[in-house]
Amino acid sequence: MTQNAFNAGLCAFLDRAPTPFHAVAEAAALLDARGYTRLAEDAPWRLAAPGRYYVTRNASSLAAFTLGPRTPAEAGLRLVGAHTDSPCLKLKPHPVIKSQGYWQLGVEVYGGVLLNPWFDRDLSVAGRATLRLPNGEIVSRLVDFSAPVAVIPSLAIHLDREANEQRAINKQTYLPALLACADDEDFAFDTEVLGVLTEEDPALTGAEVLHSELALYDTQSAAQIGLRGEFIASARLDNLLSCYVGLNALINATALGNQVFVMNDHEEVGSGSAAGARGTFLKSVLERITGGGEDFARAMARSLLVSTDNAHGVHPNFPERHDGNHGPVLNRGPALKVNANQSYASTSESLALFSAACIAAGVTTQTFVSRGDVACGSTIGPLTAAVLGVRTVDVGVPTFAMHSIRELAGAADAFMLHKALVAFYGMDNLGVG
Repeated sequence: MTQNAFNAGLCAFLDRAPTPFHAVAEAAALLDARGYTRLAEDAPWRLAAPGRYYVTRNASSLAAFTLGPRTPAEAGLRLVGAHTDSPCLKLKPHPVIKSQGYWQLGVEVYGGVLLNPWFDRDLSVAGRATLRLPNGEIVSRLVDFSAPVAVIPSLAIHLDREANEQRAINKQTYLPALLACADDEDFAFDTEVLGVLTEEDPALTGAEVLHSELALYDTQSAAQIGLRGEFIASARLDNLLSCYVGLNALINATALGNQVFVMNDHEEVGSGSAAGARGTFLKSVLERITGGGEDFARAMARSLLVSTDNAHGVHPNFPERHDGNHGPVLNRGPALKVNANQSYASTSESLALFSAACIAAGVTTQTFVSRGDVACGSTIGPLTAAVLGVRTVDVGVPTFAMHSIRELAGAADAFMLHKALVAFYGMDNLGVG
């Protein structure tokens, strides 16, 4: 596979995954096409080696794995992790607001959103709706309006002369999205949601939307940009880029072994959920793979997790915001992420093992460490390491404008990370003398 072909697939994935639910559905479709067997958490698992399997939780987290000739207790597991969620604006349960002759949608800020870029964008709505069918059955369906149906208009500079000097955004009053002109009749957004669903599936005619989890998203497509096409610009690069890279590394691994890829939801809000990294999802999957007990403990001691989440590239306009010796540059390879206070779970041994995979793949690496006077972010790495007791290394593709509605990464970096993870999945020995 060439870098251009890989990036074309990445951009298509980003466009088809406006929410974690859609990201998991896209991942599941790719795994189905490659012959992976779908498992259900509430059913017995009959696993065979060699074998390829995957399972989902809440339709927003996914774990895929392969089993090789040696047991995990004997050979350990090669694990890669990412997260499906991104900071965004989520619709409130009763979102419709009528104000000054307009219908608007009230929103709740999800995660650490960089809010200014959300203004004046062509926005659509996507997520999951749970319905009651006419026969009483309860079902959930993915929703995507696709077309730009909403916008958050800026206040004109004439009415806010200091907007360019200082602007504090009130999350309650500034962010409701403009949806339509209002008339004297009542307006039910659930009716619009049902209309989108029944247009795709007429069998849902007559159903009732009981509850939904919907979010706004930017309809501008992912694109390769720059004078020489050096960059990828898109929404949700943090962290769907890592999801696509890790998933394809698992699928393209050259040798079938004990390999795991997990996509957790809710990282941007602390991972404290049944589908998050602080929950039981991955541990439950691994206990069922290993058989639990002593075999689980032995397997974890012989395993390594590569936690993949984007890193902050050194910004040419703000170089003073970075440590001078640890500012990753776009298109120079994945960044190894280190924090003495364990906001990243990397250790000298885990860094060395991943670096060995990069060397085998011909991939250059960089190192990211925050300035001592700048707070460090975190990832699923330390959380998963604490839950499982597994050695962990945090790595990521350098990125600009993280948590903006449109982020920027290097066009070469995702492919380099992919090659490194393919090499990692193929490593025979994870021991350190």
